[in-house]
Amino acid sequence: MHTHINKPQLSFWQLWNMSFGFFGIQFGFALQNTNTSRIFATLGANPDDLALFWLAAPITGMLVQPVIGYLSDNTWHPVWGRRRPFFFIGAMLASIAMFLMPNSTMLWMAILVLWMMDSAINISMEPFRAFVGDKLNPSQQTAGFAMQTFLIGCGGVIASLLPKFFTDYCGVSNIPVDGAIPDTVRYSFYFGGTVFALSVLWTVLTSKEIPPQDIEQFLEEKKQNSGVITALKEIFGGFLKMPKTMVQLAVVQFFSWVALFAMWVYTTPSIADTVFHTTDPQSAAYQEGGNWVGVMFGVYGGVSAIAAFILPILAEKTSRKFVHMVCLVIGGVSLISIFAVPSKGMLLVPMVGVGIAWASVLTMPYAILAGALPANRMGYYMGMFNFFVVIPQIIAGVVLGAVLKNFFNNQSVKVLMLGGLCMVIGGLLTLIVNDDAVEKS
Repeated sequence: MHTHINKPQLSFWQLWNMSFGFFGIQFGFALQNTNTSRIFATLGANPDDLALFWLAAPITGMLVQPVIGYLSDNTWHPVWGRRRPFFFIGAMLASIAMFLMPNSTMLWMAILVLWMMDSAINISMEPFRAFVGDKLNPSQQTAGFAMQTFLIGCGGVIASLLPKFFTDYCGVSNIPVDGAIPDTVRYSFYFGGTVFALSVLWTVLTSKEIPPQDIEQFLEEKKQNSGVITALKEIFGGFLKMPKTMVQLAVVQFFSWVALFAMWVYTTPSIADTVFHTTDPQSAAYQEGGNWVGVMFGVYGGVSAIAAFILPILAEKTSRKFVHMVCLVIGGVSLISIFAVPSKGMLLVPMVGVGIAWASVLTMPYAILAGALPANRMGYYMGMFNFFVVIPQIIAGVVLGAVLKNFFNNQSVKVLMLGGLCMVIGGLLTLIVNDDAVEKS
């Protein structure tokens, strides 16, 4: 049974404060997504190994998020609340990792720090999804996720543009010296680590949480769920009890996140090869290509920030699943079109379509899912839902390198086209999803 607590309507600034930590979280993810392949390549990684080295990101998400979701569901402190302790701890660890990442001197060091950084980001991120379900009535949940998406877009724009900003306006060197990471990337991570910590701290200090409706019952249930065996049974046993809507969304998520993983891993080598005409990571042209990928990712982040406020309006006039379908098809076609773009300026055009898809990926599935989940299991199921974000990335990480080498003749841009096709398929599969909150209203 779903038990609903009457929750007050929150103002714009209350929504802003409770979501602002996502601005910093996306700083971390954007710097990671834009620069990790560049860092690995600079430290000597082969293109067909990049996807394998990126496996740290989805695997840590798969391991961390359901556990953090379960723990946060069973946490309550009169001062810190339920989710905010995890926001804070994750942010501090992520900031430390972001200072370490650009100082890696060997490939294995960078891979290890990626494991640490992504684990910490996931500790912070998962409770933010449940935070919306905790604090907002169903009528405000789409707006809450849209606010998160807006701040994710803003953080992504600034973080993605930082290396080019340091190059063009601060005179910082963008060329590797003795195989080390360029100074532009190092300074970007230092700045990002600071922003991450401060943004999450803002949410921790300005947002309060709603206590359990029956605190005595909550404490008793917490005591019953405190054993390790009980916790593991709860975490993994839930797969057999998933709401139907969650199963349907999982299929859509599979194809969406294969596409996104392919884009994050292979855009830098693709653009360096097709537009900057080099495959040498030590060359100035390759590093310039890396900066331009930051601009491209900044564009899709900026578009997603704007689209975040338009999509809920369109969803009210049509439906959330229809909007998600259209956005994914637009994003997939845009990703496929990159192979035909001859100049760096024109590369920004398909990023507009990718930004529309990204805004929907961050908003619509979670808004649809929140309406189908029991309130007392919101963190757990939101964490479990992350399995359907990371499993496709793990499969892509294992498979895409071999596909690139054996079928695409090491032409990375063809992996982007494959990703675009997957996104289109994901969009069409959205038609099978039941939006329970809408259909029962």
